[in-house]
Amino acid sequence: MITKIISLNKDNMSIGREQDVVPFRNRVKEYAVKIKMSLVNQTKLITAASELVRNMLRYANGGDVLIEIVSLGRQHGVRLTFNDKGPGIADIKLAMKDGYSTGKSLGLGLPGAKRLVNEFEIKSELGAGTKVTITKWANG
Repeated sequence: MITKIISLNKDNMSIGREQDVVPFRNRVKEYAVKIKMSLVNQTKLITAASELVRNMLRYANGGDVLIEIVSLGRQHGVRLTFNDKGPGIADIKLAMKDGYSTGKSLGLGLPGAKRLVNEFEIKSELGAGTKVTITKWANG
């Protein structure tokens, strides 16, 4: 039997400036609370989302985030899909290493975000942008 993920509720937010980050974080929290995600898992999800949205602002001047409540059987989670039209990432493998940064940061954003969530997928094309999808399950 093949089980498929079903999107139960979704919202799209445009992120174009620093002032968009707090409303975005609040919306992510609303979705996590709606599925009764524990406070610890909410914190992990919001921390990962904050890292990714700040990367989107820093390196691509913003983009869009799709926020979804997803279901896999009886399991519920929050899936976030970050899309930008920035310069793209030349070497994803290198970008996923702790300490690597093209900016003046600690280089913990992408690998740190990956550690905080249950599922992490990144696709990038030079000159076309980057898409990062993360999922945090309510009980995971």
